[in-house]
Amino acid sequence: MKVRIGVTVSRRTGWRVFPLMALSIWWAGGRARKWVREEDVRLDEVEGLLIGGGDDISPDLYGGELVATARLDPKRDTLERRLVEAAEDRGLPVLGICRGSQMINVALGGTLDQDAYATHGSTRYKTVLPRKTVHVEGDTRLEDIAGDAEMKVNALHSQAVDALGDGLEVAARDDGGMAQAVERRKDPFMLGVQWHPEHLIYARRQRALFKALVVAARAYRDERGQIAAVDRETAKG
Repeated sequence: MKVRIGVTVSRRTGWRVFPLMALSIWWAGGRARKWVREEDVRLDEVEGLLIGGGDDISPDLYGGELVATARLDPKRDTLERRLVEAAEDRGLPVLGICRGSQMINVALGGTLDQDAYATHGSTRYKTVLPRKTVHVEGDTRLEDIAGDAEMKVNALHSQAVDALGDGLEVAARDDGGMAQAVERRKDPFMLGVQWHPEHLIYARRQRALFKALVVAARAYRDERGQIAAVDRETAKG
């Protein structure tokens, strides 16, 4: 049976983004479940979590100041922060895309730079086409998944990770030094990428990100099954 992946998306853009994520997860061997509102969430019924892109994260979550250009969804902020925290407690594997990468960082106590391009002097892109160059850091989970060669990715963000959350490290940077991926090296699996691999699923290295999530989800399911089996045997006396 395919592992089930809970996928959070924006209320505004989820209708067009979710099908790409679902297809990417299906190709990787999983099955996506769309979560938009609190009532959609069934954590006990999934083996992995994908936090999608979209709205900016409110600076209230990390002690920042609101900028005029921010487009916020406080209900989504609350939901996804809770999900990342719950995933960490349960050992549930998580992949974050764009906003999702930032949410992983914020939920683990990190902060964001709301004007990251000005800070780093990186070339600004607003395109789903792979025009930005990203350099993968050595000795990282991302390197194990996608290799160490530089990659071309898309970019639709204005904010980026600033101070890192607990247990996280930078796994990739752009030419200006801006963080483009964060990860936790130790299990449970937790990886966030600043770009949108769901728009690049024709590329093997981008499909590998979804495959890594599905593989981690299978391991989570197998471990949970083993624990349940032990509990049943213990109950029998």
